Amino acid sequence: MSGLRATLAVLALVPGLWMSFDGARALIRGDYVTPSSGPYAGRLGPWARLVAAVGIPPRSIGMKVAFVGFGVAWLLSSVALLARRPASERILAATAAATLWYAPVGTAIAVLELGGLLILLGRGGE
Repeated sequence: MSGLRATLAVLALVPGLWMSFDGARALIRGDYVTPSSGPYAGRLGPWARLVAAVGIPPRSIGMKVAFVGFGVAWLLSSVALLARRPASERILAATAAATLWYAPVGTAIAVLELGGLLILLGRGGE
C-alpha cells in the first residue's frame, strides 16, 4: 500500500469522525459543539453562513442529519480506499467535493484530498 493512499485514508477520518460526532451530538443534545465563552460563544463556523445563504437553516434537523451523513460518507470512503474497493478513489473524490462547503477546516481537507487523489491516480492508483 502506498503511503499516499494511507495518508488520504487517515486524513478522511478527520472530517468523518468529527462530522459524525458533531451531527449526532446535535441531534441528541439539540446543538452542535460551539465555544462556550469568548467572542464566538454559541456561534457556528463559517459553513453556517454558506448553508444559510442557500436557504438551509444551519441548526435544522435536516442539516444535523446531513452532518451525520457526510461524516459516515467520509468514514466509508476512508475504509473503501484502504481496502482498494472498486471506484474508491471516485467515491472519496465525490465525498470531498460534496463537502467543500464545510469551511474552513472541511474545505481545506477536501482540497487536500482532491489534490492527493489526482497525484494517486496519476501514479496509477498505487
